[in-house]
Formats: sequence, structure tokens, C-alpha cells
Amino acid sequence: MGLLDTLLGHASEKSLDNLTADFAPLLAPGETLQRAFGLIRDLIVFTDRRMILVNKQGVTGSKVEYVSVPYRSIVMFSLETAGHFDLESELRVWVSGQPAPIARSLGRDSGAQDILALLAQHAPR
Repeated sequence: MGLLDTLLGHASEKSLDNLTADFAPLLAPGETLQRAFGLIRDLIVFTDRRMILVNKQGVTGSKVEYVSVPYRSIVMFSLETAGHFDLESELRVWVSGQPAPIARSLGRDSGAQDILALLAQHAPR
């Protein structure tokens, strides 16, 4: 249900083949994409070194904000799952030196568990 999930605001895993060319200028030498999740127009991309949050803005989506979060700077993360009347889950990531967390709405049944597993895998020990 990829298209329907996307239209309803559910995060779904994206093919890395389609993203490799777009992210090539943003990656450091030797850095590789591992997984990516899309939410309507926005993306959460995991590399072997960091998490990149992509926020496309405006009607055409030509204005794009990239937020790069190195795994070593992630202090804590949480997921508030959707309830019976809630339509979306909310992911929060606290970064060292920042007072407020980075928050992203993911949607119901959105692959949020996979995102949490990736954050746990890369979290500093």
C-alpha cells in the first residue's frame, strides 16, 4: 500500500537506488546510505555515520531543508505511538547542545519501530 500509506501520512521505506544520486553531493567520501523512510514529501535518511532529516517546503517542494544529525550527538530518543483516536506517531530525538528535541510526525503503522531500531543500533554506547 505504498501510495495510499504516503497519502495518509504514513512513513514508508524508500528504495535507496532512487535516492543515491540525489544524496551524492551531501555525503562525505566513503559515507554510504543504509535506509530511508519517506513521509509524503519529507524523508528520514540513515547513513553509516548520521541521520539526515529532509524537509521539503512550499507548494512545489523546491525549497529543501537538510538537518544532519551525527549519531554521536544523539542523547536520547522517544516514540509516542498512535492511539485509538490519534492519527500519527511522534518521533522525538534529543541532540546534545539543543534544549528542545527534533520532532517528526510519522503516522499510524508507519515503520516507526524500524526507525527506533536503527537509532538504537547507531546510538553511542
